[in-house]
Amino acid sequence: MQALAVIERPEVQRRGADELLEAWLAGRSPQTVDAYRRDLADFAAYVSVDSPGRAAESLLGAGAGEANLVALRFRAALLDRGLAPATVNRKLAALRSLVKVARTVGLITFSLDVENVRSQAYRDTRGPGVEGYRSLLGALQGRSDAKGARDRAILHLLFDLGLRRAEVVSLDREHLDLAGGTGSVMGKGRRERISLTLPGPTCEALAAWLAFRGEEDGPLFTSMDHAGKGSGRLTGRALHQVVQAIGRKVDLHVWPHGLRHAAITTALDLTAGDVRAVARFSRHMDIRVLGRYDDNREDMAGRVACLVAG
Repeated sequence: MQALAVIERPEVQRRGADELLEAWLAGRSPQTVDAYRRDLADFAAYVSVDSPGRAAESLLGAGAGEANLVALRFRAALLDRGLAPATVNRKLAALRSLVKVARTVGLITFSLDVENVRSQAYRDTRGPGVEGYRSLLGALQGRSDAKGARDRAILHLLFDLGLRRAEVVSLDREHLDLAGGTGSVMGKGRRERISLTLPGPTCEALAAWLAFRGEEDGPLFTSMDHAGKGSGRLTGRALHQVVQAIGRKVDLHVWPHGLRHAAITTALDLTAGDVRAVARFSRHMDIRVLGRYDDNREDMAGRVACLVAG
């Protein structure tokens, strides 16, 4: 663990680290807030302080050189723990974001310049594929209970629409218009919901779930007790566990985002690689991401390797 050599900065203490944290997290999605809080708690443990607020106060009061040095050592410690580069980079991004807000409001004048760990993005963009998705639906075939109906509707949303798990769990009953065949989704990085067309099979699965759930307002998907009754909004972590449990029934290692990968790859297959059309489906803000999916789908590197070898 690394203790920060704090240089007392009265302006940081006067404004209050807790007040800064509140401003930093304001307006962000619940998923981002939870992730940032966990990341800052991890940093607090590393610098041996007892709260995220105290960790923020120590970091901001340390001065440019000391703060960047500790961030570098924090990055190394995270890698020593065996964390994936993407996880390490997310934690560093949280610290950089906090420092940026503090600089914006005039508490400090420095920035956190520690760079991310190099990582290979989107190594696996195929997911379980169409056959894997069909196997998951097959695992629920014959189920006529509430949980089976709920899980089937979740699978349809993850694959048919390529939704992220945060988009699924944030849905409320009032966000669906089954008669009109549309649903309103809060996309990643957006502040307003966007309307998406619901395919026929998706509408059928949702209607089957609503027959158990009821038509009252509130969370569309709820966690379920042993009696099969809803007991609060389903969390992203719980949804991940639901999908993994279904996968184990058919000996398939799968996760929610894997179904999104499979949906995007399938969409590219069915549109003959129409990246712009699929970008509308996947709601990626950066169309270059779809280029990586398309390259992996075509296995362009493998094709070139065969040409070279031949």
